[in-house]
Amino acid sequence: MNIKPLLILFLFFIQISYGQNEQALEKRITSRIDSSSINELVLIQEFNINVSVDSVWNAYTTKKGWESWATALAEVNLKNGGLIRTNYNKNGHIGDSSTIVLHVKNYVPKKLLTLQAELTKNFPKFMKADEKNLYNLVYFEDLGSNRTKVTSYGIGYRNTEKYRSLMQFFIKGNKMSYINLISYLETGKPSVNY
Repeated sequence: MNIKPLLILFLFFIQISYGQNEQALEKRITSRIDSSSINELVLIQEFNINVSVDSVWNAYTTKKGWESWATALAEVNLKNGGLIRTNYNKNGHIGDSSTIVLHVKNYVPKKLLTLQAELTKNFPKFMKADEKNLYNLVYFEDLGSNRTKVTSYGIGYRNTEKYRSLMQFFIKGNKMSYINLISYLETGKPSVNY
């Protein structure tokens, strides 16, 4: 099984309840691909949330947080070398074949979170060779007055046609997730329930 059917299924579930409010939230998210390094691409996505940095940090680093905006099931062991294990299938369980494992490489509380996905058979084969180079760095910036800026850097992608194509899936999927996060944190209700 490859990642495209999973991404398409994920995007389908997210788009079911995608309405006007989500379109307004989408405009708050910027995405760009930096290819200033000839051999690598960096996916940079930024957005502001009208809540405290504490609330955003908790959404990324706790079981309750992940299950409120990102996945149906989560297990979080926040420490250097810890794991965040998630599953979009509410009828599944952590540890089954659809579990996604993120390694916590390092973190600075309420400032930085560095994650590395464990690539399973659901990911494209061409990514496996680059697995050790793929990271997601998430920066949290306290803007004051209960406002937070989040900047996500997806790094380690090769500057090839396959990766450039894959970036479009990641941009769309990540945007939908960020809309869900913003909606959850600002209104108490995610756009999509898992």
